[in-house]
Amino acid sequence: MSSLTGASLSSSKAGVFGRFTAWLDAMPHPASVCEIAGDHVYAARWSGTGGLDSAGAEGLEPGIVKPSPVDSNVLNGDELRASLRRVLDRAGIRGQVVALLVPDPAVRVFILPFENLPRRSEEYLPLLRWRLKKSVPFDVEDTVIASTRQTGRGGNLEVIAAVARKSIIREYEEALEAVDCVPGVVLSSTFACLPLLDESTGAMLVRVAGSNLTTAIVRGSNLCVYRSTEMAGADPALFDARSILDEIFPAVAYYQDTWGGELDRVLVAGFGEREEAIRTAIADELHATALPLNDGETARTLPSEARDLIARGGEALVGWMANAK
Repeated sequence: MSSLTGASLSSSKAGVFGRFTAWLDAMPHPASVCEIAGDHVYAARWSGTGGLDSAGAEGLEPGIVKPSPVDSNVLNGDELRASLRRVLDRAGIRGQVVALLVPDPAVRVFILPFENLPRRSEEYLPLLRWRLKKSVPFDVEDTVIASTRQTGRGGNLEVIAAVARKSIIREYEEALEAVDCVPGVVLSSTFACLPLLDESTGAMLVRVAGSNLTTAIVRGSNLCVYRSTEMAGADPALFDARSILDEIFPAVAYYQDTWGGELDRVLVAGFGEREEAIRTAIADELHATALPLNDGETARTLPSEARDLIARGGEALVGWMANAK
């Protein structure tokens, strides 16, 4: 998603993911980036040429951060701030403006059809809020909304809207501010990954972070499907192929019904030791190439240290860097 600070967003950059990268480019692009997830804190600083200058990572114990679109996310602020200090010191980015990546469950994403929509934010935001009122589990007036436009399969106008409660976003911002960093841009972590997807007529990202599974399907520069699911009661270490397939099938079926054709490839991230089994099952069921995210065509153009960081679970940090290239 784009920054939740509410800037004007446009779409002008050419090439694959032109729409998404232009959406991100509408905001400042700090070289330093920090991801706060339910089970870890990662941070990195990138050089102007896309090289990795420094990085830090640390796991979080259960009960420190619990991602949710509705309830308080930061349950133990002291422990989160202590972890942030250590990670940011290792990455050498204390005192800097950073891009803040938050867990996917904290942000709801919708693809909404419109016949027409005003261009001026003061005119279209009330319409978006009205459309979203019955779709979000919180008061839509107490939200921050970022949006961009795309042309749907039938030539119709679609709006991608990313919505989050102001109070939840402030929890993450305040945690960073307390350790002497300035959150210049706020994104959900999977949206930060989108520039890593390969140019394709149909590509899907299947990414797990903690106990949350996010599926995004893109075609050219269009976001066709976005689905984020909490795998209730599941230990991420025990996710099996059947449960993953059951979660991604609705997204695949919707894509096939709405956009036609099959998926060219599937890129997978976050499954650790289960990844090979998950990829094999997906490839067999969908008859599509299934690769680790760091082995996709786009990732192979990146410096080796960036690919290594993807393999270690830092794909959102690398996606943020890739957007600036």
